[in-house]
Amino acid sequence: MLLPSNLLALALWGINSPLILVIIVSIVVGLIMVVLFGYTSDQKKIHVAKDQLKAHLLAVRLFQDQLPVVMKTYGRIILGTGRYLRLAFMPLLYVIIPITLLIVQMDRYLGLNPVQTSQAFLVSVKAAPDVLNDVKLDLPAELAPSAPAVHIPADNEVVWRVVAAKDGTYNINVGAGGQTFSKQVVVSPDISRLSPVRLRDHWIDRMFTSGEEALPSNGPIESIDVSYAPREINFAWIDWNWIVLFFVLSMIAGFAFKELLGIEI
Repeated sequence: MLLPSNLLALALWGINSPLILVIIVSIVVGLIMVVLFGYTSDQKKIHVAKDQLKAHLLAVRLFQDQLPVVMKTYGRIILGTGRYLRLAFMPLLYVIIPITLLIVQMDRYLGLNPVQTSQAFLVSVKAAPDVLNDVKLDLPAELAPSAPAVHIPADNEVVWRVVAAKDGTYNINVGAGGQTFSKQVVVSPDISRLSPVRLRDHWIDRMFTSGEEALPSNGPIESIDVSYAPREINFAWIDWNWIVLFFVLSMIAGFAFKELLGIEI
């Protein structure tokens, strides 16, 4: 389910509505989750485990005035729940891992809005303390600073406010310690693949937040950050983070396909 970025971009070609995209992906993932769970789980044992749990819960209601029976039944419910979770754990693992990887890739398209023309955004650079005052920002002609650089010594950070004149994908260059480091900036009204930060080391953070090559580990720059605005998707009169909406819709789709395909979950 994890697609290379170029294949994922091809799959998204022509869809420029975040809401439609989330709905389509949620339905497809809901179907895949249910089918994958059905193929990787012991359906008969899960069915038996669920029936036993239902029987124990019914027994609690029927014999609620008989404390010894109720306590014994609660023990069976705990054991039955553990049995069910053991049967469901590996199939859920097979489902969760590829979905997590898919979310990481999709978040680069749906998590943030690209920079808009004539709208200010921030470029933040964290650098080694000894080069902080020498950090320079070199912009292409289509981008221009709209305020002087702000130095924040306590955070070893320099921040610029920048405005874009036209749509496009640009490389900005940061100079420090006699070296130059680039960072991509996307200016577009459409859904685009974004990498909000370029990092040095921090491989776990890079896996989830950066879509660019790591900065040199021995270089003076720790990170270059572009302040893309978070994306919210309006659905059912509520503004959603796309991941929350995706989980809600994919769960609804999953339960619908579960009933349609007769798969025990």
